[in-house]
Amino acid sequence: MNIINNILVFLNDQFLKMEWLNDLIKRIVEKGFNLDINGQLGGSINFFLYDIIKIFILLSVLIYIISYIQSYFPPERTKKIIGKFNGISANIIGALLGTVTPFCSCSSIPLFIGFVKAGLPLGVTFSFLISSPLVDLASVILLASIFNWTIAIAYVVVGLLIAIIGGTIIGKLNLEKYVEPFVLNQSNISECSCSESEVLTKKDRRNYAKEQVIEIIKKVWLYILIGVGIGTLIHNWIPENIIVAILGKDNIFSVLIATIVGIPMYADIFGTLPIAEALVYKGVSIGTVLSFMMAVTALSLPSIIMLKRVVKMKLLVIFFSIVTIGILIMGYVFNYFSYLLI
Repeated sequence: MNIINNILVFLNDQFLKMEWLNDLIKRIVEKGFNLDINGQLGGSINFFLYDIIKIFILLSVLIYIISYIQSYFPPERTKKIIGKFNGISANIIGALLGTVTPFCSCSSIPLFIGFVKAGLPLGVTFSFLISSPLVDLASVILLASIFNWTIAIAYVVVGLLIAIIGGTIIGKLNLEKYVEPFVLNQSNISECSCSESEVLTKKDRRNYAKEQVIEIIKKVWLYILIGVGIGTLIHNWIPENIIVAILGKDNIFSVLIATIVGIPMYADIFGTLPIAEALVYKGVSIGTVLSFMMAVTALSLPSIIMLKRVVKMKLLVIFFSIVTIGILIMGYVFNYFSYLLI
């Protein structure tokens, strides 16, 4: 049993956390740049280069694999799958499908319109919409590469619960009248090329996966650089006592502050991971850090503005309130039981 455990630990450290890459970057910084990695400048360069390279390698591999899987779940097929279920089971399926079918690159609005026009319950649609940006298969691997598998799985489970409960509440409130009329009357729904349910060959799926890698990397590279840059700043330049005073375990408002700070930001989980890593290194509780990440991915101002185009203010406020409350509860619960996650 110990042999199997040692093999799994080795594979996790070398292939997921890429400790070999960290050792290589350390040698480059120390011998190539002649800097001490324990110093501010050397440590900053080491953190920046290691995180940038690791995230891009993992991201490229994961996008390829997940996009290949997504090629089996175009929007039309997704609507048909969800439409076979009723009640909370439909919310569960909607949330689960959101993890393997994140919003296609064209935008979230055509998907929202398509789901509503197809006759799917509004609550089920929102379970999908909450889950899709908040949780995906890549987030599990990336979180595990930064923290550990316990935290990664806990993040995904909580994200799914927020999506399921949030969608269920919205469904029970019968808020269909707060969807903009043009959505219900839309007759020509534009969807991206990946939405057609044509039979694809394995070559087609591989080409689609490659295209998605290039397209998504083009869209997120800047946010990753910014995220790693902020993480480097927090990790090596901002005094720990300042971070702890604002977001430390003794500050009862730390989760609320982290959530509020995350909302105006525009990034995805890939851009927030380096910041989260630096915050945990500085002593910020895991619940506070995960609240920040969820607020950025699920409640960013650009996504709220985009959603406002298709729903009325009352529905938008209810959606925002439900997700915010879910994130806050999650943050405080995780902080209380943090000893089980680390």
